[in-house]
Amino acid sequence: MQDRLHQGETRVRKAQFTLSAPESKRLIGRAVKEHEWVKKALKNGIVAIALGSTNAFVAEEILGRKIKKEKYIAGFVDKRGTCVIPAPERLKSVVLEKGRIIKEDVEEVVKRMKNNDVFIKGANALDFEGTAGVMMASLIGGTIANVLGVIKARGIKLIIPVGLEKLIPNSIDEVSKAAGIYEVSYSTGIPVGIMPVSGEVITEIEAFEILAGVSAVSIGSGSIGNSACRTFLVEGEEKKVRKAIEIVESIKGEKEIKALRGDCTTCVYAYCPLNKKDI
Repeated sequence: MQDRLHQGETRVRKAQFTLSAPESKRLIGRAVKEHEWVKKALKNGIVAIALGSTNAFVAEEILGRKIKKEKYIAGFVDKRGTCVIPAPERLKSVVLEKGRIIKEDVEEVVKRMKNNDVFIKGANALDFEGTAGVMMASLIGGTIANVLGVIKARGIKLIIPVGLEKLIPNSIDEVSKAAGIYEVSYSTGIPVGIMPVSGEVITEIEAFEILAGVSAVSIGSGSIGNSACRTFLVEGEEKKVRKAIEIVESIKGEKEIKALRGDCTTCVYAYCPLNKKDI
């Protein structure tokens, strides 16, 4: 450790990290657990964690145990395109009241949530204005369509964990105007609409601040291999930079989540080009 942290008498105030997508998700999951809103709601209120790949890591961190992350997903994107895990294959969303798991579904519990409660929903895209975008494969919008109005009407705290791998150069508002299930004539996977969503966005940048008290910038993106990687430069007091290094070393090697595709020939999404095809 000393060799990595010091060169002669030079004190370390900056460090460079490259994180794979799963490593970023783990980092963000830990940060969400330590967010002040979540801590307060776990003690005195409700925390609802919607399905999603990053939220699977959030759920593990909050619960303090492993879950089948590949089943804590509804819609997903892989190299074949946009897809949805069959409902029978999915886990139930985790909902906690005063720190204890309850059996209510997120779409039901939101109806009695208030401004000090926390709803956690991942995203498929993030623009430079900090607006997130959620893909909707359902003709009636899915979870986000069922809960967003209630969340905004009541002032429920909305946390959006999303890695910078999902940063896009376009405005989410503009993208949402162009996208739509019936707008496209061809798609690799299920065609989707886009819902713009604003809330407390937590990327790797915010995660480093929450967990170690360091500032971070992304200095590179992309990699070879299967995982989308980002490279970060963090800066701060030596003690805090050391803490960031320890955190990163503890999450290195996080495994990819396996995509659980169903049988395309029996898929309920009739408007998917892969539906009913022998593939």
